[in-house]
This record gives sequence, C-alpha cells and structure tokens, in this order.
Amino acid sequence: MSEPSFSADDLPFGLERRPAVRLRRLRRTEALRRAVRETRLHPAQFIWPLFVRSGQGLRTPIGSMPGVYQTSVDELLKDAQRAVDAEIGGILLFGIPDHKDSVGSSAWDPHGPVAEAVRAVKQAFPSLLVITDVCMCEYTDHGHCGVLTSEGDVDNDATLELLAREALAHVEAGADMVAPSDMMDHRIARLRDELDDAGYSHIPIMSYAAKYASAFYGPFREAAESTPAFGDRRSYQMDPANAREALREVQLDVTEGADILMVKPAGAYLDIIAAVKRDTGLPLAAYQVSGEYSMIKAAAERGWIDGDRAMMESLVAIARAGADLIITYFALDAAAALRAR
Repeated sequence: MSEPSFSADDLPFGLERRPAVRLRRLRRTEALRRAVRETRLHPAQFIWPLFVRSGQGLRTPIGSMPGVYQTSVDELLKDAQRAVDAEIGGILLFGIPDHKDSVGSSAWDPHGPVAEAVRAVKQAFPSLLVITDVCMCEYTDHGHCGVLTSEGDVDNDATLELLAREALAHVEAGADMVAPSDMMDHRIARLRDELDDAGYSHIPIMSYAAKYASAFYGPFREAAESTPAFGDRRSYQMDPANAREALREVQLDVTEGADILMVKPAGAYLDIIAAVKRDTGLPLAAYQVSGEYSMIKAAAERGWIDGDRAMMESLVAIARAGADLIITYFALDAAAALRAR
C-alpha cells in the first residue's frame, strides 16, 4: 500500500500562504514579554552620583535637576543608607570645596568634603562601593580641569601631578575606586603609578575613557559649581562628531591599565558604547548625564511624556548598547521601579 501524498492543492484555501511565524505571539502578555526579554536591568548595575560639601545639615536642591542635592556629609550618610537599602551598585562622589584656587589644591585636602565623606560612608557602610571622581574643575577658581599655562591653556603634564595627588588622597581616605574624568592624555598611567607606588595596587581605576565635549552637561555645572570662567573644554574633551578617535582614547587607557572604561554621555553615544564593548570586551560603564536626566524630568513634569517609562526605556537602551554599569541620577527611582515589577 502506497503512502498517501499531499500537495498544496489538498489544503484548505489559503492555508499554504498562512505564515508559520508570528512574532506577536510572544508579546501578548507581560509574562510572555518578560520570559523572552533580551536585556535585563538590575539595581546592581546602577551607580548613583552624589554631590558633597562641608557643613552640617545641608541638603541644597539643584534647581535644574529635580530631586538632586548638594549635601553635607551627615546628610550624605542618609543617601548612602538609601543606596544600601535599594541594593544599587554603588555611589560616585563629587566634591564642592570651600576654597578654590588656580591649582585646585582643595582637591587633595585630607579633610576636604570628598575625603571626609569617604571615611564616613566606609565606616557606616563598609560593603557599599564608593567611587570618587578625580578632576580639577570643581576645585579651580577658573573652572577648567587642570592647571593653566601663561597663555590660558590647560597644561596636560603638569595637571597629571595634581590628579595623582587627588586620587591618592581619596584612596587613603578609603575609596574603593577612583574615576578620573579630566581627559588629560596619559592620566591613567600616572594614577596607576601613583597608587601602585603608595601600596594601592589593588585599587581599580574607572576611566572616563571617551568623554565628549557635550551640551548635555549644563545642569551638572550648577550642581558641581564648575562652570569655566572663560572658554570651554573642547580642547581636551572629545569632538561629538568623532567615533574612531574614541576607540583610540579607549585603547590608550586600556594599555595604561584602566580596569573599567566609561563612555560619557550615554544617550547620544549609544553607538560609541556598542563599539567600545565590541572592541575591548572589558567592563564598561556609561554615564547618563545631568542633561539627559533633566530633559526627562522636565518633559514629565509638563505631562509631555510618561517619566517612569522614559526613564526605564533610556536605561534599557544604554544596557542594550553594551554598558555593564550605568551611572545615573535615576538610580534609586529605577531600582524602585524594578522592585515593583
């Protein structure tokens, strides 16, 4: 007995043209969407930037950044408790000094706001990851990221020595990691030598490897009181038009010993994040900067967008591009949103 044979002519009308694949099947319910989700966020990915200054009981709101404050160390400890409770990855500290001068000498003051904050946080919450920003712009009276020449240019090599002193002061106070954001050439090698020679070869460096001269930094300059007194930072931060140059910057920092790389800003540079991750495979951070945060906040306040959805969508995009860590002012809000899901 022969096997029955079938052809398309034997099928009901139209069945042969019915698509076997329907991608919407796996989008139908939240449970299905969650089951096949390709990019997943976790609070441990988030690093929360905080601004600290001397004093007591200070919690000064930043007008252009709703929900962000300059705090004294005692108030910052309350934020550190919130970070621990939210189980986020850590905090990144920026200091606002009482005194500014041409060389930013308060940057390496062992009793300056960052050093005092590091000691207090590590004593109260020893398991919380504490990272410090290493740069001169908050500490110089001219607002640039290093010492100036007589012509008013930032002196790259002279600045390296100041950055090394600042990084060492932070580590001696107990910082778990330092993050140089100045964009001076060869600062990773100089910081690595300084820390190694002082017995801190175990301390990692997170490099602002590809930091662009971006328009999205405006609100931060209010928060950190770091607006340049003249000119801008385009002679040392990167041109937004350049991608290949970013990979050169990254490779230089890898060669010099950076442990974690960073792209800043994040949202307008997703292609750079993806390229850096693809080319290096190293741990990669991306900084969702003040302007990105403030734009979402402002649009949400006006009812133009769903702020919570925009927050999470922007963070997913950064992670999808390849970032392992996301430095974001949304850290606590995003962690709460993930817990609520």
